[in-house]
Amino acid sequence: MPKHHKQSSSHSSEPTDHLYTSLGIDKTIILVGLMGVGKTTVGRRLARKLGLNFVDSDEEIEIAADMSVADIFDTFGEEYFRSGERRVITRLLENGPQIVATGGGAFINTETRAIIKQAGLSVWLDADLDVLVERTGRRNTRPLLKQGDPAQILAKLAKERAPIYAEADIKIKSSVVPHDHVVDSIITALETYNDCN
Repeated sequence: MPKHHKQSSSHSSEPTDHLYTSLGIDKTIILVGLMGVGKTTVGRRLARKLGLNFVDSDEEIEIAADMSVADIFDTFGEEYFRSGERRVITRLLENGPQIVATGGGAFINTETRAIIKQAGLSVWLDADLDVLVERTGRRNTRPLLKQGDPAQILAKLAKERAPIYAEADIKIKSSVVPHDHVVDSIITALETYNDCN
C-alpha cells in the first residue's frame, strides 16, 4: 500500500540545488494517476524544484511515432499504443534520475507497471472526480473520453484503476490547491519514504 500524505507547505518554492541529492533517492520519479490529475503540470514544477529533467511519456511517444496519441489510438488501437508506451517508459528509466509524467493507463498495464516498480519510484497523484471532470474538460484530445459521457467514463476508470494505482510507492492528493503545494507534499513524502526504506 502507498503511504498517504497530507498537503504540506513546509518547503520553499525556490529551487534547492542539493534537495534531490539530500533525499537520498537515486531513481527516476514516475508520476501515475488518472488523466487530468495534474501529472504534467506538477511534474514540471517538481523537476524544477529538484533540479532534474522532466519528461512527459505521451510527448515522447508522439515524437517516436510522429503522430498524436489520439491518432495512434484511432489508427492502431489501444494495444498498439500501450506497447509503444512500455518501450518509451523503459527507455526513459534507463536515462538516469528524472521526473516522468505518464499517461493515465500506463501504470495499469501489467508489464509497464512491473518495469516502473523495478526501476523507478512511483507517485500516485489522486484527485476527486469533480476536479478531474473540470480539468479534462479543458481539452478535447483525450481518446478514452470520446467514447461517451466524460464524467461517467472517469468515474468508471477511477473505480477500476484505484486498486492498481494503490500499488504505487507513494500517494498524494492533488486537490484544488496551488500546484506548488502538491509539489511540497511530494517532497515531504519522498523524505518520509527514504527514511522508511
